[in-house]
Amino acid sequence: MQELRALTRTRKQLVREQTRHVQRIEKTLAEANIKLDSVISDIMGASGRRIIEAMIAGVRQPRKLADLASKQIKATPKELYDALHGRLTDHHRFLLELHLRQWDGLDDTIRKIDQEIDRRIGCMDSEAGANQVPFRTLIELVYTVPGVSTVAAPAISSEIGCDMGRFPTAGHLVAWAGLCPGQNESAGKRKSSRLRKGAPWLKTMLVQCAWAAKRKKDSYYRAQFFHLQSRRGPQKAICAVAASILTAIYHILKDGTEHHDLGAGYFDRRPIEVKASRLVTRLKKLGFTVQLQPTVEAA
Repeated sequence: MQELRALTRTRKQLVREQTRHVQRIEKTLAEANIKLDSVISDIMGASGRRIIEAMIAGVRQPRKLADLASKQIKATPKELYDALHGRLTDHHRFLLELHLRQWDGLDDTIRKIDQEIDRRIGCMDSEAGANQVPFRTLIELVYTVPGVSTVAAPAISSEIGCDMGRFPTAGHLVAWAGLCPGQNESAGKRKSSRLRKGAPWLKTMLVQCAWAAKRKKDSYYRAQFFHLQSRRGPQKAICAVAASILTAIYHILKDGTEHHDLGAGYFDRRPIEVKASRLVTRLKKLGFTVQLQPTVEAA
């Protein structure tokens, strides 16, 4: 498990370095007054690479560069032409080639790490006892959680481990990961506080998964984010979603079951008393005195 954890952490560091090289490519293009990232969301995709490699080869005409873009790009030919109309010098071409080759080298290394991670998982399964659930099976179960990718599943599992017996409850695991706020109480009143330090590698991975889950339609995590965002802000809302994802993963690893999404309408299905109590609390904070009286239909 320790070796797998080291591999997943190394992979994450290399991906971060890849991102830095992409940012350097964007900066070099911006210095040449070329705004490729404004018309192509992923400049390292097929269209972006064709255009950048043509620039490195010496093509400077915006029309020729725009013709290299795929027809599926949302930008119009005019927008492509305007974005590619700049002042590309030999110095810019040299820097573009340098950063692109660095990105390719890191990409090859990441692919090798992925192969080694897959091999290590296979070795762990072969070393497991007859009564133990294969580690690959646990990873596949974690992958059923919305927002958790095939890359994130082994990384999260390696950080947590397979034995949930060391965490009496899901709350203990959430606290260990640093996804619950610290204690900040004065005169009997609890005040807002930052998250605990916890496990930084696990926390950042879960927050990334939470942002991905927030984009998934008809999921509980998306509904939870928007439910909390209006009152607590996006940062606290996404941390709460990350804590919910970790709670689900705890029960998945403990019970060996697939993820069951509560659905986007979960908060609308809550009992009327819970909804009413929440609304009364909000009105009291605004300075109103509220007395509830059920209608004839409700009675």
